[in-house]
Amino acid sequence: MAEVGDAPEPVVQGGEMTPQRYIETRLSQYQEWYDSKATRMKAMHLRMRTVSVVGGALVPVFVNLDLVFARVTATVLSVVVVAAVSLESVYRYREQWKNYRSTEQLLGHERVYFEAKVGPYHHLPKREAFSTLVARVEKAIANENSATLNVMTLGGQVNSDVQQHGIPAARAAESPEPSESSGSSESSKAAEAGESGRK
Repeated sequence: MAEVGDAPEPVVQGGEMTPQRYIETRLSQYQEWYDSKATRMKAMHLRMRTVSVVGGALVPVFVNLDLVFARVTATVLSVVVVAAVSLESVYRYREQWKNYRSTEQLLGHERVYFEAKVGPYHHLPKREAFSTLVARVEKAIANENSATLNVMTLGGQVNSDVQQHGIPAARAAESPEPSESSGSSESSKAAEAGESGRK
């Protein structure tokens, strides 16, 4: 989600907005920002998953060890696992990663289509093609904002349920994940393919 003070701000300059200027001061900046956020969210998701999986596997091992430090170690690992699962359920790193990556891929596709004059820009006059580009790019950004806001709202609701009703964090995190919102569904397949190429 384009957070206040975090997302790139459009460069305000005098003169008419041209396609090249829009691409350089708006589209490219958002592409870079979404790429950075997607990379960060993916890293956080993998860290939380690694901690929860490895920690969860080690807990029963230490519980069954007849050593002085084993019980304390098992308790500490259990707390760490619960914390990792809870953070994932609140911040929804995986969903944020997918939203950011799908939007970054969508903006990249729009730029290529516009510059190559294919797809929705085929046979359009220059001015109309530019207007179409702006409309589609701004819609993609707005849809991403809405999608990420929905994800974060859901994460807050899960955390509230855990606190109010005592639902185990691990159980709450295992509940079925919501389907992607319409804002990021336009290029979900492209996001998966694009991310595999960035590994």
